[in-house]
Amino acid sequence: MDFDLLISNISQHVRLNRAEWDLFTSLLEARSIRKKEFLLREGEVCRYDYFVRKGCLKVCYTDEKGAECIIKFAIENWWVIDLDSFLNYMPSFYYIQAVEDTELFQLSKSNYDLLHERIPAMQQFSNKRWQEGFIALQKRISQNLSLTAEERYAHFKLKYPSLEQRIPQKLIAAYIGVTPEFLSVLRKKWATSLS
Repeated sequence: MDFDLLISNISQHVRLNRAEWDLFTSLLEARSIRKKEFLLREGEVCRYDYFVRKGCLKVCYTDEKGAECIIKFAIENWWVIDLDSFLNYMPSFYYIQAVEDTELFQLSKSNYDLLHERIPAMQQFSNKRWQEGFIALQKRISQNLSLTAEERYAHFKLKYPSLEQRIPQKLIAAYIGVTPEFLSVLRKKWATSLS
């Protein structure tokens, strides 16, 4: 199995020796899911921490009107999890679904705990991930509350530079909180301003 992308991701934050890498990679399971397949459904307990090797996932919930609300996309070199469900064995509020055929590594909760027990640097890595994730979530909330739809679209393009060509327009609209029709207007306006 090719662990290069994963090793590069973790090595940006912590250093592991060869024995630690060997232990870590021995605990991972490779998994592939097809487009539209669910990795996690609302109400299930999230039993794995996932790393995206290839493809794209969406993390969503359904609002009281039945509309899909996309919290984030997880693309290559991203981790994805419902943290509350994973750490506290709570039914998940979110669902995670493949937008494209996706290849992942998954780490079970028991193996996650084992890693943290045996490799102190993995606790550091997890702490860094959760801190960065919390900061990203705060920014996303404040942007949704204070920015115009056009500004939210600009932030989407910055955060996910090549994703717009890969996914349906309706998913981008759900992410930035507008209708697909309004997003179409925004995209035309954006294209005109660049030409």
